[in-house]
Amino acid sequence: MVIDDYDKAIKYYQSILAFELIEDTDLDNGKRWVRISPSGYKDFALLLTKAKTEGQKKAIGNQSRGRVFLFIQTDNAIRDFNNYKSKNVAIIREPSNEPYGTVFVFQDIYGNLWDVIQPLPK
Repeated sequence: MVIDDYDKAIKYYQSILAFELIEDTDLDNGKRWVRISPSGYKDFALLLTKAKTEGQKKAIGNQSRGRVFLFIQTDNAIRDFNNYKSKNVAIIREPSNEPYGTVFVFQDIYGNLWDVIQPLPK
């Protein structure tokens, strides 16, 4: 995911969204290998990449052209919704019951849209 500042992004994803910092390796010349993961999802990580060029900077928050970019599966969408709302996360769509489960949409600090989905029990 393209970001503007490593430390700002790490702080947001850890303190607001409760993600875990999986790796933060200095690669010299201002480059870092930074991977984050939603809490409890060790098999999945996002690579945070600092934008350098003007084209990359324009892509921040617009990598999916206004569509939902990422999905998080949860065991309790209402709990997560209330938690994010209490931390002033921008809620784009309040929780709704859909044929596949309960879902809400939020926007991160960069403008990326995320679905949080609690699937129906099988």
